[in-house]
Amino acid sequence: MPKPRYRAAQSAGSADDVEAAFYEALQAGDIDQLMACWADEDDIVCVHPGGPRLVGAAAIRQAFEAMFAAGSIRAYPERLRRLDALGAAVHNVLERIELVTAEGTQRAWVVATNVYLKTAQGWRLAAHHASPGRAEVAEVTQPGQLLH
Repeated sequence: MPKPRYRAAQSAGSADDVEAAFYEALQAGDIDQLMACWADEDDIVCVHPGGPRLVGAAAIRQAFEAMFAAGSIRAYPERLRRLDALGAAVHNVLERIELVTAEGTQRAWVVATNVYLKTAQGWRLAAHHASPGRAEVAEVTQPGQLLH
């Protein structure tokens, strides 16, 4: 059996390994490896900036295939904030995006939340939610206040 090319293909690992594999596959335009990062559940969810809620592997795959057909995507996760629990991990990142098309390179910042679950296959992505963002906006934190 050949050695897995991406870390997410290995059952032993962490949510960090799956996140790294997700962004590696995204940058490589490798749809099979990108989808290997996702949990094998009917209700996995993905939301791209300004897009609809995509539910299920088929809808998510189709959206990423369309993105790859439009050009190459370089997404660099930065400024990771994490919340870890026994069987779940939530990562919030600023993604520095470069979309390279025939017309040139477009750059943008995206705020993304990635939710990972510990499954029988190891850590897998269960939700990816991305919204338009700006790098120059500082984080807003006020410790000790409840949201609800």
